[in-house]
Amino acid sequence: MCGSGNDPMFSVQGKCIAVTGGAGVLGESLCKGLASRGAKIAIVDFNLDGAKKLAEEITAAGGKAVAVRCNVLEKASIESALKACIDAFGRVDILLNGAGGNKPDATCKLPERTFFDLPESALQWVSNLNFIGTVLPSQVFGKYLAERGEGCILNISSMNAFRPLTNIVAYSAAKAAVSNFTQWLAVYMAMNHSKKIRVNAIAPGFFLTVQNRFLLTDEKTGELTARGKAVVAHTPMGRFGDPEELLGAVIWLLSEAARFVTGVVVPIDGGFNAYSGV
Repeated sequence: MCGSGNDPMFSVQGKCIAVTGGAGVLGESLCKGLASRGAKIAIVDFNLDGAKKLAEEITAAGGKAVAVRCNVLEKASIESALKACIDAFGRVDILLNGAGGNKPDATCKLPERTFFDLPESALQWVSNLNFIGTVLPSQVFGKYLAERGEGCILNISSMNAFRPLTNIVAYSAAKAAVSNFTQWLAVYMAMNHSKKIRVNAIAPGFFLTVQNRFLLTDEKTGELTARGKAVVAHTPMGRFGDPEELLGAVIWLLSEAARFVTGVVVPIDGGFNAYSGV
């Protein structure tokens, strides 16, 4: 499974990477892809059973991975996770903030559930998970990287941050906050701690996941909903993305090839953000 590739400039070989939300759909794909290229992966997830299963799969394929339980909304839990990562690999080079998601209760479903009816608890849950769940790990792991004087933080934003989608107000706003925070933290780390600490983000377009499947496909038939058809129609490449298609940009941003790249949010969206609809 392991291999550094042909170009050392684009290598993650030997990098120790902590991935929050690593047991999720996109996180799992990234963990496997990075491990296959020689990175050591700490799967940091609230779902410890899922993280253990993934770690076993990666190890069985010849990679190096450990499962670490963590609640990204509790600083003490994140501090314990950082210690577990260091205990496992001796250091952490990269934090990949992959924890996030949406939920039906925070989503308008017209006509019965309008924006005015969305429960405060659901809105706060989505906002906290996506935004605060990125900020707190960045504080804990970022302090560690600042003390080391080098490293990377990679956040997961969303196409919603560029073009807020209808009906998912909390998710769109939270991901916009993640993009803004990415730029803020990149400047803060470089100007106050180390020029060798970079902070970037990717903004995936439309990938079918557990969180959005109920919006894009019919639960009974599996066919695209009207929303799903609209997404594909507004994606010049004419399809949803495959989670594995995030890997190339991620490797670039984490490697020496991007050593002068910080504070950027890279769309990976099949052209969705570039298309005006005309």
